[in-house]
Amino acid sequence: NGQSEFVQALTGLTGFSKGTITLCGQDITKSSIRKRSKAGMSHIPEDRHKHGLVLDYSLEKNLVLQRYWQKEFQAAGFIKRRAVRKYAEKLIRQFDVRSGEGPVTIARSMSGGNQQKAIVAREIDKEHKLLVAVQPTRGLDVGAIEYIHKQLVARRDAGTAILLVSLELDEVMDVSDRILVIYEGKIVAEL
Repeated sequence: NGQSEFVQALTGLTGFSKGTITLCGQDITKSSIRKRSKAGMSHIPEDRHKHGLVLDYSLEKNLVLQRYWQKEFQAAGFIKRRAVRKYAEKLIRQFDVRSGEGPVTIARSMSGGNQQKAIVAREIDKEHKLLVAVQPTRGLDVGAIEYIHKQLVARRDAGTAILLVSLELDEVMDVSDRILVIYEGKIVAEL
C-alpha cells in the first residue's frame, strides 16, 4: 500500500524521483540520515535488525548511535565512556530493557521485545520535531505497549509531531489524532 516506501523515503533510507521533504521549513530532501536526525527527525524503524540496531554492538553503543558525536558523549573526538554508560543505564531503567549483562550486553543476544524497547527508548529520548514510529510496539508485552503509548502521547503533547504507522488498528485508534489511509500508494481517506 506504499507505507513502507513512504517511510523509507521520508527517513532517508531510500531515494525518490519527485517531490520534496520539508521539516519545520527546512528542505531535507537530499539530506543524509544524520542530517535529518540533527534537523529533528527520529525514526523507530519497521525492521529492527536491518535499520534499528547494530547487532554486534553493545546495548550502550546502540543507545547512542544517533547521538555519539554530541558534547554530552564525546570530547575532542573521544567517546566519554562514563557518560555513555550512565545514559544507557538511565534508559534501561526507564524503559525496562532487560538484558543479561546490562549496558554491555551484545544486542544480538537480547530478545526481540527488548531489542525493540531499546530502539524505542533511544528514539523517544532524543530531542525531535518529528518522530516516525513504524510498528513501535511489535513484539512487546501489554505493559510495555501501554508504556510506549503513554510516551508517544507525552511527546505529542509536548509538541512533537508523531507519524505512527501500524498494522494494529487498536493502536492507531488509541494513539492517533488524525488517521490517513494509504491505498495503492495514495492517501485515499482521512479519519
